[in-house]
Amino acid sequence: MIRELVEIADYIAHVRNEIAALRANELTRDRLPMAHEELGSVVTATAGATNSIMTAAEEILGLPSDKNYRAAVEARMNDIFEACTFQDITGQRISKVAEALRQLESRLTRFATAVNARDAGGIDPAEVERRMRAELLILNGPQLKGPATAQDEIDALFA
Repeated sequence: MIRELVEIADYIAHVRNEIAALRANELTRDRLPMAHEELGSVVTATAGATNSIMTAAEEILGLPSDKNYRAAVEARMNDIFEACTFQDITGQRISKVAEALRQLESRLTRFATAVNARDAGGIDPAEVERRMRAELLILNGPQLKGPATAQDEIDALFA
């Protein structure tokens, strides 16, 4: 019986160490808020760049066809090229978020392994409801691979 109690105490100590290794406070204090801020910055940068590009394109369309046309178009094209640099910054920010999520996944996996956690049977009813609602409202977002409609098929609808 003493041996079993020692094993239980060792197991509890191991679980406590694994919980500490998760550094949950760091995740909630630093990493997850950083991920939120970075994604917000991506949205802001993308919106700003898009507005700059559209403004420059509208200005090009409104230019008079005179001797200064080429110079004016080149100036607006440079504005468009400059606005397109948002991709580099947003890529860096998305990489930070992806790394934070990778660390979270790694820590959770380590913890689940340490405590020999098993997923509960079946699918969470809230997740089933969310998926059904998303499907009904066509809230699936961009598709990575799978049942998405090809762009050519969508374009053919408007032809």
